[in-house]
Amino acid sequence: MDRKKNTTSPYPAEFRERAVQMVIEHLDGYRSLTAAVRDIAGKEAGPTSAEKTRIKKLERENRELRQANEILKKASACFAQAELDRPFRK
Repeated sequence: MDRKKNTTSPYPAEFRERAVQMVIEHLDGYRSLTAAVRDIAGKEAGPTSAEKTRIKKLERENRELRQANEILKKASACFAQAELDRPFRK
């Protein structure tokens, strides 16, 4: 008797098909199907830890530059207003 769960997968069909294809393509490099599936399923896509560190550093630098830029804008506006308030000289 074949039992099927009446649930939908959180993954699109294309994703599942690609995962199966990856296992089939790399099966000869593993001692068993289970080993291939476990290894391939355990590999996470995304940035490495070095890349994550670099991203954090760049985000921090970006935040500091935005703050400095905001301070410069306010200072510029202040100096411009002071220039307008000054009596006109010929």
